[in-house]
Parts: sequence; C-alpha cells; structure tokens
Amino acid sequence: MKSRQVRRTAVSIAVAAALTGVAACSSAGGSGGSGKEDRAGSRAATRVSPIAALRSAEKSTDSADSARVRSTTTMGSLLSMTTNGSLAWDDGMTGTVTITYTGGSTAELMRRLGTTSMEARYLPDAYYAKMSDTFAAQTGGRHWIRYGYGDLASVAGGSGALLKDQMQNTTPNKSVQMLLASGDVKKVGEEKVDGQATTHYAGTVSVADLAGQSSSLTASQLAGLKKQLTQAGVSTETVDIWVNDQDLLVKKTEKADTAIGTMTQTAHYSDYGVKVSAQKPPAGDTADFKTLLKTQGASGLTS
Repeated sequence: MKSRQVRRTAVSIAVAAALTGVAACSSAGGSGGSGKEDRAGSRAATRVSPIAALRSAEKSTDSADSARVRSTTTMGSLLSMTTNGSLAWDDGMTGTVTITYTGGSTAELMRRLGTTSMEARYLPDAYYAKMSDTFAAQTGGRHWIRYGYGDLASVAGGSGALLKDQMQNTTPNKSVQMLLASGDVKKVGEEKVDGQATTHYAGTVSVADLAGQSSSLTASQLAGLKKQLTQAGVSTETVDIWVNDQDLLVKKTEKADTAIGTMTQTAHYSDYGVKVSAQKPPAGDTADFKTLLKTQGASGLTS
C-alpha cells in the first residue's frame, strides 16, 4: 500500500467518524442557555405545540446521557456504512461502536486493506479507529489511529474544525435542535417505531433563514449551527424525528446535499441510560493522525 493510500484511509476514517450513528450536520452548542433565555424560550414554546414538544424532547434526550445507537449512512460516492454500538455524552463523547462500510470509495479502499469493518472508540480528548493488519504493516505495526480533536482543527483548517466539532459534540439531541432551528416544524402524526408508540415531527432547515424567534435555541447555538452547515456545503436539510411518550428520541432521518454529494442518514436510539465504557488503546499499538500525515507527506485533509 502506497503512502497516498495511508493518507486517504486516515482521512476517510475521520469523515466516517463525524457521521457515526448521530446527526451528520448538527448544532455545535449545548442544550442550555441563560435562565432568562430559557424562560423566554418556554414562553414561546407554550404558544406552539410542536415546538413545546420538541423542546421537551431535546432536554430529555440530552439528560439521558447515553443510548444504544444503530444507523445507516450514505454520503455521495464517498461511502455507505452501518454503525452499531453505544455512546454516552454526559462528560464529553465516549463510547464504542462497530462501523461496517458497505459501499462507496471508502468501502473499496477498506476492502483493499483486508477488512470492511472496524471498531471505533470515542473518548473525551480523541477518537480511535482500529485498522487491519495490512494497514498496520504500513504504520510500524500499529493498528489504531488516534484522532486528537485539537489536532484535527489545527491540521486542516475549516474542514478539520468541522470534523472536530462533529466528532466531539454530536449527540442525539442535536437532531432535535436542528428541527427546532428550522422554524418549519410540523407534527406529521402518531406512528409505531421499533415497537414503540411515537410522534413523528418533520421540517426543512434552510441555512440562510434559520429561525431564532420560535426555536428556543440560543443565539450561540444558531450561529454554531449555521457555521457547521455552511462548512459542510449544506444549504437545506430535511429532518424527521420520532419521539416516544417519555420525550426521548427513538428515530431520526436526515437528508441534505453537501459539498461531496447527497447525504442520507437514518439512526435508531434505544436503551437510554445504558452503561457505556471505552478504553484508550495501548500506546504501543497506536499511531497518531497528525504524526501520520506528517510522516506520509501530507499537510491537511487531502488525498
């Protein structure tokens, strides 16, 4: 395997990590705000039933702290993949998932490396991806790639900052924030999903016209959302979510045209509050993303 393939693989894994099991283009901000902002948001919510319901779902899902996740994602001709695992977000993103590449150029690249499935671990300071023996043969026998969140932003400028934010901050409640920010929230109806009675809500997010009046999102949340969507080359995105009677997100779908092709994602969430653990891989079996790019002669997120 040539050094160019090492770079392409490392970068493709970073992109996949940003799309893992959660909203591909979600808000960078937290779910909170000042007390004054929250009170104002509550007053707005009481006047609009779908907004009130979604605001409650956003808070409940955020407070649940963890969940099992399974998802399918496609991103143009770059990749198609499935994800299965558990994630926690009570103190930074942590968790372990299995990613299986089912199509696109990334799947073909992984196939040449001897596997189309890998283990991935989220820790508060970094994301780790376990590669094949074939890949390890090109990196001094090290099977794991460590993506330090700070390194991603510094190595690759805007695109790296986007990946950093999505790896580090994307949680299920962000999909609800996305729908709140659309200003176009509709209650579709009552539906059964994964054996649960749920309420289906839908909307279309326009980056140029994100709603600040009725969404209950803070100004910083809206600014972060606009920045992230713009960096991804997204002008509009459709979002559908299904919420159960405990105000928890059960399913979400997103679709958007991005700078690298049409993105579609469906994610299912269950077992909220599940215990999640993720351990740092052995240092002797880990290659650092930033160092890897330098030793392979790359300066950023390019192939």
